[in-house]
Amino acid sequence: MSLLRESLTEIHKRLANRELSARDLVEESLSQIEKVDGKIRAFLTVDAEGARKRADELDQTLQGSERRGLLAALPAGIKDNICTEGLTTTCASRLLANYRPIYNATVVEKLAESEAVTIGKMNMDEFAMGSSTENSGFHLTYNPWDLERVPGGSSGGSAAAVAAGEVYFALGSDTGGSIRQPAAFCGVVGLKPTYGRVSRYGLVAFASSLDQIGPLTKNVEDAAYVLQVLAGHDPKDSTSARVEVPDYLSALTGDVKGLRVAVPKEMMGEGIEPGVRERVKEALLKLEQMGAVVEEVSLTHADYAVATYYLIAPAEASSNLARYDGVRYGVRKEGENLVDMFLETRSQGFGAEVKRRIMLGTYALSSGYYDAYYLKAQKMRTLIRRDFENIFAAYDVVIGPTTPTTAFKIGEKVDDPLTMYANDICTIPVNLAGLPAISVPCGLADGLPVGLQIIGKAFDEATILRVAHAFEQETERLPFPEMGGSADE
Repeated sequence: MSLLRESLTEIHKRLANRELSARDLVEESLSQIEKVDGKIRAFLTVDAEGARKRADELDQTLQGSERRGLLAALPAGIKDNICTEGLTTTCASRLLANYRPIYNATVVEKLAESEAVTIGKMNMDEFAMGSSTENSGFHLTYNPWDLERVPGGSSGGSAAAVAAGEVYFALGSDTGGSIRQPAAFCGVVGLKPTYGRVSRYGLVAFASSLDQIGPLTKNVEDAAYVLQVLAGHDPKDSTSARVEVPDYLSALTGDVKGLRVAVPKEMMGEGIEPGVRERVKEALLKLEQMGAVVEEVSLTHADYAVATYYLIAPAEASSNLARYDGVRYGVRKEGENLVDMFLETRSQGFGAEVKRRIMLGTYALSSGYYDAYYLKAQKMRTLIRRDFENIFAAYDVVIGPTTPTTAFKIGEKVDDPLTMYANDICTIPVNLAGLPAISVPCGLADGLPVGLQIIGKAFDEATILRVAHAFEQETERLPFPEMGGSADE
């Protein structure tokens, strides 16, 4: 078995016994990247020199020491919209092709303090706008389960790298499902924390009231470890919540007896592929057999969630992306005058999907349309949040499919934005309500992974981790995809 497939507990034990070094883990990661990344193309940047240097430093520090960081020596991938000092951070946009931040995001600093090793930066949809990683300004990423299919998005590179065993874990960002959807498509675990649980300082903004950073891991226990490191208030982020961080690992009890589970009928009806629906029903039956109480409910305003999101998120994006003008940083295209330079820089620098969303957002915020569109969308967002509050007054978690389909073929939806947008119908309501949710594999449909989404109350990541872990322990783990298995040969 590859070192990167071993449990974190086992790795800690072997590090303590000096049977394993940080350099061993880094070399395993780099070796697997060399073997498979030419096929799946999960990375935009591989920092082999920096990773080896960091590993050697850790081996010196850890030698003879009983104290180790929670993620000591683990190779990590960082989504390319999270700032890494001195390491290219492009957001998969040609506009930022050579941008090297002069500071680290708070989550990157926290990973360093936990003694993890950054291996490189992961491919994504440009500025996190997309659900397939087909909108990257540089290249496609391919699903390790089927190289003709997308890995999901926008954190597609992060999910594909974890599935293929290139890194031990990866960070992604989730604005409308961008951690959970690729996790479902690639058969890994993806956790979106509550809005405000994890600092956004150093995350390149897409939609500031929706964006949240979280982990993609091979199992639920690893997700708990990584969240333990990432969570907590950050004075550098005004949206970071002053809420106590519990011990997530102690929450993994395996017990769901008496747990009250709500299943929104809107997430199990029209538009959900039969294979996906069957795997989710089987998962719900398993939870009932484990002692949970499962009941159908209605998420009354769920049908309006996608339309609401595609007014609010583009409106925020049009404002956030106004800073990319070719003056202060990023690519600059010359023009005859200043306005011409702005026009050429943004026209040539942004991809089609980013331009589309900027136009949507600008339209929604424009005079005469603000009240008719943006203000109504904010009112609907409040109603969706209240729907969840009403459900959580009687239930502990909300469960349904992460995505309505399994991974679709590359090119299948790229020319039909509305069909692509609808793929996030199960995840978007969670972002609008600011709630935590986790996607955990629940089997295969036609040979492709299906994700089970478990949604919790605000700042109650402990419960969704407990439920996901208990389910994971009682069900058969997915095999590693063929692409991910090459390091084990």
